[in-house]
Amino acid sequence: MEQNKRFEVFGTLTKTETIFTIDQKILQGTLVFEALKPFPDYFNDAAMTAKPMYLYLALEDQYPLEDIIRASQKIQLDFNVSFDAGKGFLRIYDEKYNVLRIRHLEDYNLLEKLQRSFSGNGIKFLIRSKKYKDELVKIRIIKFYDLEEIAEKIYLDKREKNHAYFEIPSHLSWEEFEVLTGKVKNNWLESKFDAAMGAFYYDGRLHEIIRIYSDQIGSEYLQDLRKLYLSKINS
Repeated sequence: MEQNKRFEVFGTLTKTETIFTIDQKILQGTLVFEALKPFPDYFNDAAMTAKPMYLYLALEDQYPLEDIIRASQKIQLDFNVSFDAGKGFLRIYDEKYNVLRIRHLEDYNLLEKLQRSFSGNGIKFLIRSKKYKDELVKIRIIKFYDLEEIAEKIYLDKREKNHAYFEIPSHLSWEEFEVLTGKVKNNWLESKFDAAMGAFYYDGRLHEIIRIYSDQIGSEYLQDLRKLYLSKINS
């Protein structure tokens, strides 16, 4: 790829988050999760806002991503409010939920209306009464990336502030990724970061990536961090 080339691609992201259920301002009887701290190794209480950051709405079925995107685009036109929607899977103990991931919703008061709009466009929500509090869960999101390559195999996210990605040479299991990231953080002297694991498909092949969240993201920072990850992969 040419550096500084911007492109959109289809991909996945796997991460852990601490979530809890909310039962106000939602469609009655539905199951809605909110991330307590979406970037657990970086986030701090001072950065909390009154807006919902990451919401996960349990779905009745596993809908194709194109159905979710199609509904989202129509709703945003009718709704006259901006938000980002993605498809995901969330596992709590033995329970696995298909979820609609909502980001950048301006107000909790819009949530029930948003759910009704998705239901009216064929995306139905799971009716289940369950409560969870401060549960660390594994989440896999299927989404589109809007990327700009700023150095070889290093990318900035053009839609999400403080998000960047770099490639690694091969796929890792989640357990391997957690061990690797622990080793890196024990040897990293720069500002802290949160990491997740992902992949995107571009130019005929799958690119394995690590997502980095930090307010110190820059080309040198990311190149140094990638070098450290690669050295620990090979050690």
